[in-house]
Amino acid sequence: MNNYEIIVYWSTEDNSFIAEVPELAGCMADGQTHVEAVKNAEIAIEEWIETAQSIGRAIPEARGKLVYA
Repeated sequence: MNNYEIIVYWSTEDNSFIAEVPELAGCMADGQTHVEAVKNAEIAIEEWIETAQSIGRAIPEARGKLVYA
């Protein structure tokens, strides 16, 4: 389990749910259901972190839900 915020929304264009991880640039996934999109995003997060570690890229600390004023 990670603490990165995952934003899920329906994309009519893609005909699927899209799950974005704003704290990890370019990290996103999709799925036919909300649950599937979140599960795929969790896999994408793990792969994003593994790739970042292998190329020496900084990994942002998970802040959880972003807070807006």
